[in-house]
Amino acid sequence: MQRRMKEAVIKHVFLATAITSLAILALIMIFLFMEGLPTFGFVSLKAFLTGFDWYPTDEVKPDYGILPLISASGAVTALSSLLAIPLGVMTAVYLAEIANPRVRAVAKPVVEMLASLPSVVLGFFGMVVLAPFLQDYFNIPVGLNLCNASIMLAIMSVPTIASVSEDAIYAVPRELKEASLALGATHLETLTRVTIPAALSGIGTAVILGMSRAIGETMVVLMVAGGAAVVPLSVFDPVRPMPASIAAEMAEAPFRSHHYHALFAIAMVLFVVTLGFNILADYISHKHRQVGSASL
Repeated sequence: MQRRMKEAVIKHVFLATAITSLAILALIMIFLFMEGLPTFGFVSLKAFLTGFDWYPTDEVKPDYGILPLISASGAVTALSSLLAIPLGVMTAVYLAEIANPRVRAVAKPVVEMLASLPSVVLGFFGMVVLAPFLQDYFNIPVGLNLCNASIMLAIMSVPTIASVSEDAIYAVPRELKEASLALGATHLETLTRVTIPAALSGIGTAVILGMSRAIGETMVVLMVAGGAAVVPLSVFDPVRPMPASIAAEMAEAPFRSHHYHALFAIAMVLFVVTLGFNILADYISHKHRQVGSASL
């Protein structure tokens, strides 16, 4: 009887925690939309999303087009993904399947420690070290640009992707690997045809976590992206992603002004994009999990 009561109490505690989390998320979303929707009273949705000019403080004719901010966020996320995903997954494969136990015991904690580095430290590194290097090596006008921001975001994302992917690969049942090797497959063939496909759901989750951090990161892109609200035509163009615009301008926007509401509308767009990305990634992750379960 006492055991059942404890189980009931624990169940209700977890239920209350889950409801509280959902309620907080719902309240944040409601507040975000309440402050952002008034934007479309003075600018149309089409002009807001497809406009090329972002001059919200112009006294004569303010412009609220955020296409440069959206394109900057997309370009930074895409370029950092191209760098971070292969590096993170390959690091995970090495730690889980190739490195000897001594190397793994040292390397894994180091990788996890890198994931805890403050973003302002990476931003400072990008400003002081990487920006002058890019400027001198490529002979470009400024080192604070799309390339710099993408490299810094990739450095931030690699430890998360590597750590979670390594856990997923390491958790693949040993029997699967032994069966593959017993059938005559090499270690490399077992990795590519058995181990990695069996761990795809976990690797997908790792990619979600890493890229979600890159999409919503503020401090790094604020410090090293250059801050220019223009559509990038080159990897060396200065850009201003959406989080950087919100962080840079919110303190200057008068309360409940058009500028203030426009910044909340940018946050709405960022929220919707991030939510859509996570839903798509979650669908892909569950799809691979079902395929892996069926094959087993």
